[in-house]
Amino acid sequence: MVDAGTVVDLLKDAHDRRNAALVLELDLTEGIVEGQPAGPVSALLTMRRTHLEDVLDGLRRARTDPRVRALIVKIGGHRIGLAMAQELREAVRAFRDSGKLTVAWAESFGEVSRGTVPYYLASAFQRICMQPSGDLALTGVALEEPFFNEALGKIGVTPRFAKRHEYKTAANTFMERTYTPEHEEMSGRLVASAGEQVVAGIAAGRGLPEERVRQLIDQAPLLGSEALDAGLVDRLAYRDEVYAELRAAFGEDVRLRYVSRYNRTQGLAKRIPRPQHDAVALIQGQGPIRLGRSGRGALPGRGSSIGSETISAAFRAAVKDARVKAIVFRVDSPGGSYVASDTIWREVVLAREAGKPVIVSMGNVAASGGYFVAAPADAIVAQPGTLTGSIGVLVGKPVVGELLDRLGIGLGSVEQGAHARMYAPTRDFTAEEWTRVNIFLDRVYDDFVGKVAEGRGLSRERVDELARGRVWTGADAHERGLVDELGGLGLAMDLARKRSGLPAGAPVRAYPHVSPLDRLRPAESSEDRTAARARLDAWGPMSGLAVRLGLPAGGPLMLPGSWDIR
Repeated sequence: MVDAGTVVDLLKDAHDRRNAALVLELDLTEGIVEGQPAGPVSALLTMRRTHLEDVLDGLRRARTDPRVRALIVKIGGHRIGLAMAQELREAVRAFRDSGKLTVAWAESFGEVSRGTVPYYLASAFQRICMQPSGDLALTGVALEEPFFNEALGKIGVTPRFAKRHEYKTAANTFMERTYTPEHEEMSGRLVASAGEQVVAGIAAGRGLPEERVRQLIDQAPLLGSEALDAGLVDRLAYRDEVYAELRAAFGEDVRLRYVSRYNRTQGLAKRIPRPQHDAVALIQGQGPIRLGRSGRGALPGRGSSIGSETISAAFRAAVKDARVKAIVFRVDSPGGSYVASDTIWREVVLAREAGKPVIVSMGNVAASGGYFVAAPADAIVAQPGTLTGSIGVLVGKPVVGELLDRLGIGLGSVEQGAHARMYAPTRDFTAEEWTRVNIFLDRVYDDFVGKVAEGRGLSRERVDELARGRVWTGADAHERGLVDELGGLGLAMDLARKRSGLPAGAPVRAYPHVSPLDRLRPAESSEDRTAARARLDAWGPMSGLAVRLGLPAGGPLMLPGSWDIR
């Protein structure tokens, strides 16, 4: 027999849970995940990770929820890039402007490591607390780039690369022994622009003159007591002390709730767009661009790639769906294959011709091929710290024939066709092959410049001035017309709604939605939504190794190296 008192207690507890004051929590020490999982395995692996959309939607929902009193975010490590930090800062500022308390807490902003971007994110909060043993490594922004030419010569490897043009610097990593003037100019400006954004953000957040912030950066790393005295930190306290202060302010019975959990459980029926509702389609692409299907690594956040087949199928399905009135294309990519980029470019153009506005939202990086696919959009939205541009092309190979000789390795070969071994690393290009390489480069660069000029409404001459392989921050790209608006995913959604005539509250649907059952059945055609599913790349983490070493492994439209500003 059920005890009546137990039932009453359960109902009371459920009522309290639903109506109690809430303090939302967010843990960013393990970074943040973008995009949809490729399948059941990756969905399981990312289930406990923090997803960007959940955070943005949850904070937007919480702004008008009277139960939500505050937000406390644990910040640490250096797992969030500058543009992502700016995306989160915007969401925190909007939450803060609704009259709710925001608290950033860190064990340390860098422990014998970088802490500039994590602290820059924290400076958007009303209060910043740090553990007494922590340090504030607000040491500024730097970019280090290795040059392997001399080392390669010593081991008998000859780098043979060609590029368009002087700012396409991947080849310099292997061809030069130090910076060229153009390379140094570009890298210097990237660091300067990022530094300007960091200084301005911290100065505004902490109510300090920018010159004072620069002085503190030059003095850092700072001990906790020094950071407190300088006004960069409000309190030195352990976690229990920070949370005790929140409970003292809002009551001992205040409940804690992770932002993601809050977003998924509050107003679920309203959050899921019903079939009859018009919506904005969200198509997401992260990683190098390649032919075929998109890929996801076996480890969360590792080895993701943008497949032309996957993205193109997603665009075609969105265009066919009468309920989709606009498309937001989220791009976080250093580029890759020229042909794959061109395939996606065409689908963006066709979507616009079908009357569906396309708004591109750029993540941390949307450069080279990542910019190529964005160029024809109705509008491009980027964060000031996004790395973009790199309108150029590169191709080549390391020639290891001399190295093999030194190692005593003989190489036999038979071939049919004058250029059968053209791309083999065991021999150099012939004069005729080198001519063909340069014809290819000229053709790709000319096409790239022309498509950017058409998409951005600029003359070819002006685009060529801005191109030549140069990487820009989003702030500098905006000044030059390569980017239309500065902001994040939320602004891109708002623009999509406005351009398509949708109301401000129109739903967003990750597109195309592929159910677990759909993942198991083969696609009926290239226009079936299941054709847009990604594939699992078991060796995904290794796929980025060549890129991090500076090799253009993904194709001729690849931004070289690892360019996240952290």
